[in-house]
Amino acid sequence: MRATLRQAGRATLQLVISAAMAFGSYIFVTVLLITAILTVTVVGAFMLPETVLLIRRIAGAKRQQAGAWTGRKIPEAYQPLNGTVRERLRTAVRDPSTLTDFRWMVAYYAYGALPVLMLPLWPLGLVVDGVWCGLLRREAVVLPLISRLADLDAEWSTALLKPSPKAQLAVRVEELVQTRAGAIAAHGAELRRIERDLHDGTQARLVSLSMRIGLAKRAYDQDPAAARRMLDEAQTLAEEALTDLRHVVRAIHPPILTDRGLVGAVRALAASSALGVSVTVDGLTDGHDGPRAPAAVEAAAYFVIAESLTNAAKYSGADRAEVHLARARTGLRVQVRDEGRGGADEAGGSGLLGMQRRVAALDGSVTVTSPVGGPTVIEVELPCVW
Repeated sequence: MRATLRQAGRATLQLVISAAMAFGSYIFVTVLLITAILTVTVVGAFMLPETVLLIRRIAGAKRQQAGAWTGRKIPEAYQPLNGTVRERLRTAVRDPSTLTDFRWMVAYYAYGALPVLMLPLWPLGLVVDGVWCGLLRREAVVLPLISRLADLDAEWSTALLKPSPKAQLAVRVEELVQTRAGAIAAHGAELRRIERDLHDGTQARLVSLSMRIGLAKRAYDQDPAAARRMLDEAQTLAEEALTDLRHVVRAIHPPILTDRGLVGAVRALAASSALGVSVTVDGLTDGHDGPRAPAAVEAAAYFVIAESLTNAAKYSGADRAEVHLARARTGLRVQVRDEGRGGADEAGGSGLLGMQRRVAALDGSVTVTSPVGGPTVIEVELPCVW
């Protein structure tokens, strides 16, 4: 009986909140009607986007409430209301989620009265279930109906507030447009970096090498010792140019990924780090044994780990870091953690923005948790097919 009372109490609180929201919706419908009339007369067209924003907030609060009761989050799929008044008005009218929210408000006008049915159930349930459970030792029959009312309210709200496929597609297209723009920007920055490295490093050394060889050829007959010295310098420049080229190649796609796989490459990266780095692996194997993620996914994971460890060594003040690689059913998961001072800023030029762009280009996600005082945890999910 106590468990039944507790559950009925929770359901009552849920229904009371729903009743308050329903009452607010009844009042808001008046505002909605005024806005509709003014919009038709064109006088108050500027009010429509603001009204739609208010409806979104009310619907969002209902989504949170229903999701908290059912344990299943109800997603949102709204198009942003930005730009001029005309653009905002056009977006508000054409957004499929506007119709979804309006349809929910109309339906909520009716089923928002469900909490009223709860009122007679409490006194009836205390009497009937008190005798039924207390004397006859049977299961309660009336008080559970209160929980059922709360379930109905949440189920109907979930069904009505769930974004339509058209709205989800529109949001997805917007995400892909932003991701594509970020990928193009990251690609352009990478090309400029490679061009700069080749121009400032390799090209300069090759020009100097050519000059040394030319001088050695002219000095060979008159001063063989000087020519030999110039050839030695030319050999040194050639070796330095080759070193620069290797650095450029590693920045494009590290050869160690091809030779040893992601796990081996990350272990080598950890061994060469200025920090003490421990690497744990779940579901992946060293070398070429077992399934591997696509090359692009492995390269993105490698660069994320390399950038994270570099940032930790430069800014965190930590002396140790942890790297975890895990194979998931839908892709690859990477976690880098350090016990430093925290406070990592995604807009602070620490490489986090470039990391996010690289991952977003593969439809992945980056989550950075870095409270002041630490720890800093960077979690990356990269979707792929194994």
